[in-house]
Amino acid sequence: MKSTDELLNEIKSTKNILDYMEHNQEEMHLNTLAEALDAWTAKKDLSTADVIKKSNLNSSYVYQIFRGKKYTSRDKVIALAFGLALSADETQKLLKQAGYRELYPRDKRDALLLYAINQKMNIIDANEVLYDNEIEVLE
Repeated sequence: MKSTDELLNEIKSTKNILDYMEHNQEEMHLNTLAEALDAWTAKKDLSTADVIKKSNLNSSYVYQIFRGKKYTSRDKVIALAFGLALSADETQKLLKQAGYRELYPRDKRDALLLYAINQKMNIIDANEVLYDNEIEVLE
């Protein structure tokens, strides 16, 4: 599998986009959120139950997300990132995979969340940081 940077470099240097598309047909699959979550749980050696407990989300709701039956909000994806104990870079990747904007350091709430992630806080402690700064907590 090619990296995104490799694909971008090929696009920049190609003279014929149709050749690029044909040559990289296998690379054009974007994972669904459910597929991405399955990959992250496998990579982190966690069960869905582990993620539910650490994300502080409703279990039936999370199981629906993991089965692809429910599409969820950006906040819930961030909560799942806490449940998966993802790093800041991994959280950014999960947000992109879910179709949401990355955490942005110039946004006060996002900056506090990035801080919490980098400090390896759990979601309850992260919500305390948000609450203490009079910012909406993750639900």
